[in-house]
Amino acid sequence: MTLPSMPADAFEIFGLKLFESDKDSAIEIADPLSYTIALEVEGADPEGELQTDLEAASQLMREADRPVPGSIGLIQRANGDFEQLVAALYENARYAGEVRILINNRPLAVLPPDADLRSAEPVPVRILVKPGKQFRFGEIVIRDGDGETYSAAEKGLSTGELAKSTVILNAEKSLIRQLEKSGHPFAQVSGRDVVADHASGVLDVSLQLDAGPTAPFGQTTVEGAQSVDSAFIARMTGIPDGEQYDPAALAAAEKRLRALEVFSSVTVRGADSLSADGAVPVQVNVSERKHRYLGIGATYSSTDGGGMEAYWGHRNLFGRAEKLRIEGSLNGLGETSEAEDMTWRGAILFEKPGVLGPASKFTSKLEVEQEDPDAYRRFSVEGAVGISYELTEQQTVSAGIDVEYATLTDSFNVDLETITVALPLEYVRDTRDNKLNPTTGTRLSLLVEPAYEINSGATFVKLHAEASAYRALDAEKRFVAAGRIAAGSIYGADLASIPANRRFYAGGGGSVRGYGYQDIGPVDATGKPTGGRSVLESSAELRIGVTDTIGIVPFIDAGLVSANQDFSGAEFKVGAGLGLRYSTPFGPLRIDVAVPLNKGPLDPDYGIYAGIGQAF
Repeated sequence: MTLPSMPADAFEIFGLKLFESDKDSAIEIADPLSYTIALEVEGADPEGELQTDLEAASQLMREADRPVPGSIGLIQRANGDFEQLVAALYENARYAGEVRILINNRPLAVLPPDADLRSAEPVPVRILVKPGKQFRFGEIVIRDGDGETYSAAEKGLSTGELAKSTVILNAEKSLIRQLEKSGHPFAQVSGRDVVADHASGVLDVSLQLDAGPTAPFGQTTVEGAQSVDSAFIARMTGIPDGEQYDPAALAAAEKRLRALEVFSSVTVRGADSLSADGAVPVQVNVSERKHRYLGIGATYSSTDGGGMEAYWGHRNLFGRAEKLRIEGSLNGLGETSEAEDMTWRGAILFEKPGVLGPASKFTSKLEVEQEDPDAYRRFSVEGAVGISYELTEQQTVSAGIDVEYATLTDSFNVDLETITVALPLEYVRDTRDNKLNPTTGTRLSLLVEPAYEINSGATFVKLHAEASAYRALDAEKRFVAAGRIAAGSIYGADLASIPANRRFYAGGGGSVRGYGYQDIGPVDATGKPTGGRSVLESSAELRIGVTDTIGIVPFIDAGLVSANQDFSGAEFKVGAGLGLRYSTPFGPLRIDVAVPLNKGPLDPDYGIYAGIGQAF
């Protein structure tokens, strides 16, 4: 096989930088030299895939509107382009092509490195490409040092298919991953023989694999830790000594350490050589982030008023990634001036990872809250503890106990005192690619919550299921379809015996937009929502990225709440609208405007909702 010869030759607010100029454009270039560029591909469609690939491979083309640092800079960029353009031809299965670059009508190959081109500014540059024929795979052989052969077709190498260089490289990576998963930490491609028959346009490929020895994991060492205990970090990797080497275990360990939220960077890798006992030492390198933090936030809804929150937290309270967070919020601003009608909340949250092994986490909270939505008024003091456990990277189960004292006023009771003990059990399966702004994947949650209200003796079980799905409709993920459906029922007690805050409600920014908060469902004689024992909700959105940071979201929501499990007499309420999104590192800022499509006499004409994060 032969290679082609050279003749073939700002302003900052809330952490956001607005109206910021392009940093790159502000960089001064010494001795700037401008040039013009033309890419001529023989026999190619100017709008075709090959032309596009070559343009993308050429830095001269990509940055034609930016000057280079003098004649030397132009020659260096052209030399770099030559290699990249040849590689692009190989990626297109073209192994007999030619690439020539002319600078001021002189071949790049004959230009001295110190040539002075300034007299020709803007310097004319032409890239001439003769792509040649596309090659196809011929004979393909893959074997290791023991003579064992591997299926080429399973790795994407099939006789008669286009012989793109990327297909060969991807096959090599796949073969190495396969051997690594079998416990070979130092597997490599020890030989590659690629022969191109230019007359027939056939490319024969022979790959030689060196699996290397199988080995277990050895001792885990940690570097970079300061205030986080190194022994705790090693234990949280979840990689015991003696377990067979598996790169998936290293990736899972790195993900688990990142989830502790005490590190700004984490790398977990096997050592480059075996230890004296024939094991692969595990090397963990971390960089700690600031452990204390504080923040403020705000929300707004035209139906429920404004809201604000503040919080302070510590991510490493006792040196083993224990989290303490103190938070408070105030809502209903602008809707009422009476303190007793305000909605407010204060809470202390504590979390300790690794209590039952690396995959476990202990959580607890103490919360005091007053809320006054349309359906009821509540003052409560609540304490809860729980344990969550990761079954796999995508599946989590949790269990806990929740004790709440509350004073409730609703359609059935006035200043009713309740003491409710609940045992929430939850299963979550989450395959989303991004928790803050997903473009692919699904999320499913199933909740079973037995509860007992001590003062009345009421016993009931709350069941709730919610599923959401996300799918990008194009390769750039500019268009993302998102959908959500949720359903729930309460069994074992009549509606009046169930504490008002534990019934089902629908309506508002996180439910059915266009309607008031918790206003969908049965009402009493005065038009006040009573809540229900069953709920059904659904939402659909098309998230459209207009720019890298700005998006629009047309959406439609629907929901109903019933006093019974059979949904008899319940009416679906439907809302639709349009949202605006602005992407930030901590999730998109969201503004939604919605109208009710089957408006009732008590429903608003429209709703405006603002907050952080997608609606679901």
